[in-house]
Amino acid sequence: MNNPQSIQVLARHGKSFYWASFFLGSKLANRAAQLYEFCRFVDDLADGDLPHRQDSLEDIRACLDQDNEQKNDPNIPELTNFKDLAQRNNIPMAAARELLDGMLLDQQPTQLSTEQELLRYCHAVAGTVGLMMCRILDCTQSRADSFAIDLGIAMQLTNISRDVLEDAKMGRRYLPANWFESIISVEQIAAAEAGCQQPVAEAIDRLLQLSEKYYASALVGIRLLPFRSRLSIAIALRVYRQIGWVLRRQKLAWWEGRVMVGKAEKVRLSMRSLTELLPIKVPNHNQSLHQHLEGLAGVQHY
Repeated sequence: MNNPQSIQVLARHGKSFYWASFFLGSKLANRAAQLYEFCRFVDDLADGDLPHRQDSLEDIRACLDQDNEQKNDPNIPELTNFKDLAQRNNIPMAAARELLDGMLLDQQPTQLSTEQELLRYCHAVAGTVGLMMCRILDCTQSRADSFAIDLGIAMQLTNISRDVLEDAKMGRRYLPANWFESIISVEQIAAAEAGCQQPVAEAIDRLLQLSEKYYASALVGIRLLPFRSRLSIAIALRVYRQIGWVLRRQKLAWWEGRVMVGKAEKVRLSMRSLTELLPIKVPNHNQSLHQHLEGLAGVQHY
């Protein structure tokens, strides 16, 4: 089932993912775009200024319960399309529900305290997407889930590093408080006060170092994906990861606004991603990466 609207949403809002989707083939690219459309819809709802957005998110969350009847669903095309997509592709609803939990968390002023809180949040809003994407790509290797979670977490850590200023203006500070020697308030970050520029830059550097651990794991786990989709996911990984390198090239000057990866870099990274097609034996997942994620969707019990 082709859905041009989903492709358009992906092209407009997810440029890195849209670029990578060209290597999936039309069937898988269309599925990935439909998943992205739903995730984008709830993300835009969470970040928007509608007066009853929390109620709307709670309604959507309730509709993702396994025992919820279709007839009780609100008239939301994105939700209807997602539930159809999930049924056709065996997407775990636990992951979708946790995604909504993450969006609901963002409806309150967010100032995380610890790295554990940070990683659990990243799992909710992005690790879950990795889990769902595994089903979209027809992956039959159950142990691929752990590596897919790592890719989602890595990408969300990159997101946070890129959007520190924008998030602060919405009352959110995802950089853990215990990473700072003295208290840095969300208001100070939003105003880009001179006194907080360097401490925040150092925290962003730490964030990017943390993301590298998860990218490295995901890059190995890519070999568990079907051959057809492996190159596309490797490209998405490398292009998104490059955002952090661009940030570093610009001296982590987060107060100057978000950075982007240029088209020439995307082409170069796409070529480099061809190396991920070479077969290697995938080792067991590094369980220490999930030590703070106990009880969350798709997380294995060791």
